[in-house]
Amino acid sequence: SWLRIKLFVCLCLCLQGDYYFEYTECDSTGSRWRVAIPQRPGECTGLPDPVQGTDCSFSCAAGEFLEMSAQECTQCAAGSYSLGSGIRFDEWDDIPRGFSSVATYLDNTPHGQQGPSCNGSSWIAQGSYVESNRDECSVSLVYAVHLKKQGSVSFEYQYVDNNIFFEFFIQNDQCQEMEKTSDQKWIKLTSNGQWSKHTVSLKSGTNVLYWRTTGVTVGAKIVKPVLLKNIQIEGVAYMSECLPCKPGTFSKSPGSSSCELCPRNTYSGRGASSCTPCNTTTHYALEGSSVCKARPACSKKDYFQIHSVCDEEGKTQIIYKWIEPKICLEEVPDAVTLPPSGEREPCPPCNPGFYNNNTATCLPCPQGTYSDGLKECQPCPAGTEPALGYEYKWWNILPANMKSSCFNVANTKCDGMNGWEVAGDHIRSGAGGSDNDYLILNLKVPGFSLSSLAQPVCHALLSALPTPSSQDTTCMAETRLNHTLQFDFSSLGSTGSIMNGPSFTSKGTKYYHLFNISLCGLEAHRPAVCSDNVTDLSDKDPHGSEANKVEAFICQSTVIPSDGRGFRVALSSQSTSLADSFLGESPQTTSSCENGRNTVVTLRCSPEKTAKGEISVPRQCPAGTCDGCTFHFLWESSSACPCCTEADYHQIEGACKGGVQDTVYVWTEPRLCTGGVGLPVKRSTPCEMIDFWLKVGAGVGAFCAVLLVSLTCYFWKKNKKLEFKYSKLVMSTNKECELPAADSCAIMEGEGEEVEDEVVYSKPSLLGKLKAIATKVYNFEAFLLAH
Repeated sequence: SWLRIKLFVCLCLCLQGDYYFEYTECDSTGSRWRVAIPQRPGECTGLPDPVQGTDCSFSCAAGEFLEMSAQECTQCAAGSYSLGSGIRFDEWDDIPRGFSSVATYLDNTPHGQQGPSCNGSSWIAQGSYVESNRDECSVSLVYAVHLKKQGSVSFEYQYVDNNIFFEFFIQNDQCQEMEKTSDQKWIKLTSNGQWSKHTVSLKSGTNVLYWRTTGVTVGAKIVKPVLLKNIQIEGVAYMSECLPCKPGTFSKSPGSSSCELCPRNTYSGRGASSCTPCNTTTHYALEGSSVCKARPACSKKDYFQIHSVCDEEGKTQIIYKWIEPKICLEEVPDAVTLPPSGEREPCPPCNPGFYNNNTATCLPCPQGTYSDGLKECQPCPAGTEPALGYEYKWWNILPANMKSSCFNVANTKCDGMNGWEVAGDHIRSGAGGSDNDYLILNLKVPGFSLSSLAQPVCHALLSALPTPSSQDTTCMAETRLNHTLQFDFSSLGSTGSIMNGPSFTSKGTKYYHLFNISLCGLEAHRPAVCSDNVTDLSDKDPHGSEANKVEAFICQSTVIPSDGRGFRVALSSQSTSLADSFLGESPQTTSSCENGRNTVVTLRCSPEKTAKGEISVPRQCPAGTCDGCTFHFLWESSSACPCCTEADYHQIEGACKGGVQDTVYVWTEPRLCTGGVGLPVKRSTPCEMIDFWLKVGAGVGAFCAVLLVSLTCYFWKKNKKLEFKYSKLVMSTNKECELPAADSCAIMEGEGEEVEDEVVYSKPSLLGKLKAIATKVYNFEAFLLAH
């Protein structure tokens, strides 16, 4: 026979605890269904059938949650709360469920080389807040949420160090970043101890939220992390359950939308509807405590001293007081007690500028008077005025314009503590209640409002005088220069920029130094602006927000290029003012620059450059400074040349053509001026041509030649006549003593041929003739005078 075995499996009916309800996705009509989902599939049967759900736009009010079985809003019980359509994360003992911390190193490394490890970098939970990393890794705190309708996300943060880039952005389920403005993405800096709130709207659907920090450590500086708390997301449409109040808080009535902090010396656990008092004899609890702590023995750090107010006799004494709230015990072993008050002693004098009005109170001197604090106020001498200011030498009581306070990073109360304590001739900080306390001393100085209107057209009078010397020196040339030059720097009024580098951090991150320089300012402002966390250097609004920018005549910022750390755009940070006064000196002192920073901008006249010009730094100091305190810049521009005057050009006269002569004007080379007086236009003047005078000269010359020849002929003829008359006169004179005429000439024997051979006839020259004529005329006139 056959043995038949039958196995029967019996599935029990599902109970209410074996399943939970969820809504399906909304369809195109805006409707949805409520379905039951088993806690452990396959272990029970008989799940409730799907039913029509509430409208997709349905939401509960704050303090209520949606009870899915009845699909109705129900008030939260005492000890719990609900945001209605939102969720809140305010407990950071651990990273809450749903959050993840992702660390990467975004620097571009050569192919095949692995960048520095970032396995140890993450966001760290610190109880009431979460803290970012401090290294150069990029660490993202990520949370994904699905919204049924449009909502928002808000969070509180502290961001005090610009050596860390802090950005918040949103992606959809396709890893595509939502379009956001730079103000929404790049978080603004805050002051120390200040919590700021940032809110961004969200679209319906899946939203992946990223809080990303990236450190840039230049040098050995330790950066301060970003602190984050109280993240609240609106738009989840409904909450299926209420959230219990965290330890240290409570909600005493149903339908609460938030929980309250437990008062001092009380505590509570999670989901408490009331707070439990501590045994104040032996224990204490600060506001918002989850447990009571044992009171320690009192020590010297638990009390402080003050000076009593001067009485009518001008006496004061030291008084000791416990720091409030007092948490220590005096009766336990090794505890110290409060010291007795000191002896009465004369009150210290008033501070300079104040006087005693015989009521043990120091009052400021009236206007136009002064005092050293020891004497009565006296009027200033004629021709002088009081040097207004505050000078505190004595600290008997805190001045009226000062305020001492205590502030805690985690918002634990320390207001009752004295942040600073007066101590006679000095003031000192208090003890504080925890490591996160900020002890603040505020000095309020009224006034100090400065406004000036810059004048872009400047005038400079340059003069050089010989320096007297003990030794005698002979000056070969005049050393006195008295010449007025006029400059027009209006073309240099806009901001000039120079970026040098690159430089590299210890981990190889590339960065540049960007300098912005403004010479003249703009309408009582210093328009050279260096912004932090600028998403694009070519942004339409380069000045950025008020909280993230430095405004001065000269400022410096560190720029990380888009390819330096994997960012999609270039980033800017560490903005510093280098010159906030026209003299080019910044009063901001540092540990290395005790006298502040100063900047020298040298303008060089370069006519071949454009009006905007070019800015350069010394070759031996490529960073613009060799010591970090004094910066040098050379600005070469045609606008740095003096304005042109009439002395910078000369005229050239052209030839006379057609009775017209042109006169043109040209610049004196090399031209070392710009703007100012322009070249005069070409000038034409009537003239007489040179050909006419040449003809006149030739005619006069010919006439003179003819006249000279005529005179020569005339005198020659006259000379002939005079010679003839002279010959006749000589002949007539010789007749009176005339000898008998010879019949023939006697010739000596043998000489006839020789004499005949020696007869030579020579023709006198023209000069000789003239001399002969003159001699004859002279002799003739002498002869006439003799007879």
